[in-house]
Amino acid sequence: MERIVLSSDRVAKPVEEQVASFHRDVVEAVDAAVKRDPVVVVGMAQNPFVKRARKLLDAEGVSFTYLEYGSYLSQWQKRLAIKLYAGFPTFPMVFMDGKLVGGNAELEKLREAGKLKKSS
Repeated sequence: MERIVLSSDRVAKPVEEQVASFHRDVVEAVDAAVKRDPVVVVGMAQNPFVKRARKLLDAEGVSFTYLEYGSYLSQWQKRLAIKLYAGFPTFPMVFMDGKLVGGNAELEKLREAGKLKKSS
């Protein structure tokens, strides 16, 4: 199913610029890590699903880069910018080989299917 995204010709230029600049430094840091590192987990403190995803990867011997942005009450705007970038509504966000594979539930399915690569 194709994701519905408001096309840029239906967004006023000032709004497009506002969205493009919204915590751009954070989005650029996440994007750089996703392009550079084989496995990236983007999360937040105190979130049990983030903790489970990290624990699962550790148990499977998969090295990953972890980027943390605040907790439930802090840095929510930075997390919102990341959600706009990725188009994914929750944390963690797990990226493998430059591709968003989902969150903790999707990561568990990948493990069950034997599709997690151990780090050398």
